[in-house]
Amino acid sequence: MELHNLQPAVGSNKKDKRVGRGPGSGYGGTSTRGHKGAKSRSGYSHKVGFEGGQMPLQRRVPKFGFKNINRVEFKAINLDALETLAAAQNLTKISVEDLRNAGLVNKKALVKVLGNGAVTRALEVEANAFSKAAEDAIVAAGGTVTKK
Repeated sequence: MELHNLQPAVGSNKKDKRVGRGPGSGYGGTSTRGHKGAKSRSGYSHKVGFEGGQMPLQRRVPKFGFKNINRVEFKAINLDALETLAAAQNLTKISVEDLRNAGLVNKKALVKVLGNGAVTRALEVEANAFSKAAEDAIVAAGGTVTKK
């Protein structure tokens, strides 16, 4: 094999489709664009969301509500989950780190303790936020509450 007898693989080179070059080419007349309409004309550009003059979806569907950019998202942990964790690991002090290690919250989550369930033992609980009911229940059981 030498440079003068190299050839492309069979079928790898195709001729360009030359449209609009008369009836003999097979692509004359409408030049493969179909009949009439905006898409058949030169200068047509697709406008995002345009539906052929029909009222587009983004204008048919009403807007409502808003997203508060200042919202702080907390992961809710109930008192019964704290009680279960304390009983399982024999803890008297529960911090956010303990909850992460137990797999109840992820690494970046802020934790809020909610008042569902009951606490029977005196626990020192450290979290980012507490509901009033949770705070009262922990203090009533002889524990303490620390906001981080």
